Amino acid sequence: CSQFFDSSLFYVFQLIPLVGVLSFAAVGAFSFSVYSLFAKSDVIINKSGNPEPWETVDPSKPQKLLTINQKWKPIEELENVKKLTK
Repeated sequence: CSQFFDSSLFYVFQLIPLVGVLSFAAVGAFSFSVYSLFAKSDVIINKSGNPEPWETVDPSKPQKLLTINQKWKPIEELENVKKLTK
């Protein structure tokens, strides 16, 4: 009985790093999801309030987690089409 307990306890100690890494990954994924829901303007929860939510996204504000050298300039033709369709 003592030998079985010693070997099963050995396997439990081997699982500790696996449980730690999986827990860290799960907490990271959950926290990034919550961050994206509340901090990003391109993630929209309530679509019934605004039928065209993409119109309210500020194009000058970066939407990616990491943006390098992003410069945004409005396209005149596209802005004219937007004005005509509204």
